[in-house]
Amino acid sequence: MPVLSRLGHKRWFARLGRALVPADRLVGRLTRGRFVALGARPSLLLSTTGRRSGVRRTSPLLYARDGDSFVVIGSNWGQRTHPAWTGNLLADPAATLTIAGREIPVRAALVTGADRERLRGLLLAVWPPYETYERRAGGRRLRIFRLRPSREGD
Repeated sequence: MPVLSRLGHKRWFARLGRALVPADRLVGRLTRGRFVALGARPSLLLSTTGRRSGVRRTSPLLYARDGDSFVVIGSNWGQRTHPAWTGNLLADPAATLTIAGREIPVRAALVTGADRERLRGLLLAVWPPYETYERRAGGRRLRIFRLRPSREGD
């Protein structure tokens, strides 16, 4: 992934990545999460419930592990707006992730403070261009979520 990581800092790469998200979502769905995030690893599919529509939405994302939790960041490729899935998680923290063919129910929590900075470091180790996306986001603080596995009723 070093070549992809170097390219990830380029503006054209972010534009290309945004354009490829629908194809990435389709490939992820067809392979049950075995191949997502443009072939980068570690990656997962996150399914949330639309806060306005109530429709289930799925987003391919990179992640970092922190114990038994999964950590994701709402970079939106450095755009000035938060990705919709982050607002969905704020409205309803129950979600499902699909990874390597397995569906895992999770509860999301927005991470703040010192824990946020620690987890940000884990995410930067997975995808260094997140730092570039932060600068491009025009002052928007990228949302970081911890996804903890849960039982269906949690």
